Amino acid sequence: MKVGLLTGGGDCPGLNAVIRSVVRRIANAGGECVGVLEGWRGLVRGNTRPLSVAETDALIGLGGTILGSSRTNPYKNPETDVPLLRRHFAALELDALVVIGGDDTLGVAVRLINDFELPIVGIPKTIDNDLKLVDFSFGFDTAVNVVVESVERLRTTAESHRRVIVVETMGRSTGWIACFAGMAVGADYILVPEVPIDVPHLLGVLKYHRTPFKNHAIVMVAEGARYTDPELLALEPRPFSHPRLGGIGASIAEIIERQTRIETRTVVLGHLQRGGAPTAHDRILATRFGLAAGELVLQRRFGTVVTLKDARISETSLNTTALANCPLDLGFYQDAATFFYEPYEPKTKE
Repeated sequence: MKVGLLTGGGDCPGLNAVIRSVVRRIANAGGECVGVLEGWRGLVRGNTRPLSVAETDALIGLGGTILGSSRTNPYKNPETDVPLLRRHFAALELDALVVIGGDDTLGVAVRLINDFELPIVGIPKTIDNDLKLVDFSFGFDTAVNVVVESVERLRTTAESHRRVIVVETMGRSTGWIACFAGMAVGADYILVPEVPIDVPHLLGVLKYHRTPFKNHAIVMVAEGARYTDPELLALEPRPFSHPRLGGIGASIAEIIERQTRIETRTVVLGHLQRGGAPTAHDRILATRFGLAAGELVLQRRFGTVVTLKDARISETSLNTTALANCPLDLGFYQDAATFFYEPYEPKTKE
């Protein structure tokens, strides 16, 4: 078999480990692999490269993706890009295409399957851990560990200057990274998209926990966290086109400093969370995903996507229902919130 591979959307640690394992599975069966460069853009433009076991075997610990990535969606220009994509797919004489990406990239795959019955197998990828297809996605563990390491470094300067530091993490619509990293570093407060921001409670907790023995605080906030108070909504950043989130950390820091008179700083970790070598957990998970996808290709079980449920690798039909969003399990948040304690003080009668 001749199998194409592409990686689309945001990069994340573990993508090269996936590529390595797909190539190995197909090669062991006597097939060959072709890398499509820069996601769907590569198939529209016909940009590819051969992939061999020899050149991919050492990739397991390398971050990013050797194939490059983009957020190109051929259905944004369906009259030109979709025919070009199909023409290049046919010219390459591919028997199958393994698509590695999040809901946008896999959403294109769903349309190509439905419209043209392209032989596609999907592998879910998101550091935000926001797809119901998987209990945990590769790249997520690495991102959490990057945040934890960064916050441990920030804590010493927060202690030295008696500051509050607001750390803004990725998390467009879910708070998995903020919640898990916040729990791991013992954050004084965590703000996530799934739970409306309660500013009075946040301020009360920070004031209550500030003592001579603890003169600093760490507040974790996911980039997608939102206010509910109409007066505070005006402080939220307003994107002009495609939503590019960010800025909620600075807004929270401004409120904290204004209301508490405690010096407060903001750190936006941004794309640091995407970069670097994957953790051992993500290397293993990515390898298992790639091997499973390669096996689905060899069995010609197209129109499927790899899943992870209860530590078991399986597959399901690749369709829009399968790509549903997975919000943070609030059980984790409730455990974390045990430490956001502000004692109840009953009002005294006058």
